[in-house]
Amino acid sequence: MEYVSMPAVQVLLLAIVFLAIFVEIKTGGLGVGVLLGLVAAGVFFGSQYMKGLVSIYQIGIFLAGILFIIVEILMPTVGLLAGVGVAAMLYSVVLALGGDVNAVYAMLAAFVLAIVMFALIVKHLPSSKLWNKIVLRDQSTSQRGYVSAESRDTLIGKKGKVLTELRPSGSILIDGAPVDVVSEGAFISKDELVEVVAVHGSRVVVRKVAV
Repeated sequence: MEYVSMPAVQVLLLAIVFLAIFVEIKTGGLGVGVLLGLVAAGVFFGSQYMKGLVSIYQIGIFLAGILFIIVEILMPTVGLLAGVGVAAMLYSVVLALGGDVNAVYAMLAAFVLAIVMFALIVKHLPSSKLWNKIVLRDQSTSQRGYVSAESRDTLIGKKGKVLTELRPSGSILIDGAPVDVVSEGAFISKDELVEVVAVHGSRVVVRKVAV
């Protein structure tokens, strides 16, 4: 068990545990990820227990955290159980590493390493309902019918009658439909004839037509 006491090995074992959690949340299954994580956790906590650094109570907190995450995976709620489970596991890990600042650093190093490893394989894993809750997958793309604003470029060059005085904003009538517009800066009276000279997004700019 001497080699397990090495800081680098402890960080690696914890990284495997965290990676297993990420994999199970992503896939929603109790498979190889859980088995690998439990083996790594067993080796880690076993070595710390043999050295007298952890108690059965602290190991129990870690196992309770795993149980919360499993329940969340099998019966997805709002993610509360998973959050409590992760918090319990992190708390027990910090205690097992000594409960000081160095323990926090070691845990963070393991967490970052697990994230890096997970990022390399995440695209190849199926997605569970819990994962789809955590990660926003839908995109508002034009291919799916989403547009930030209706294109009004077709209005350029069209003429219309002023419905309300433009001071400089107001409404005009184009092809029988009211359109909110803004003049180039000048005041334009009601019933005047104007022409659309520019469109900037939803802003339609008009100019008075010289008679």
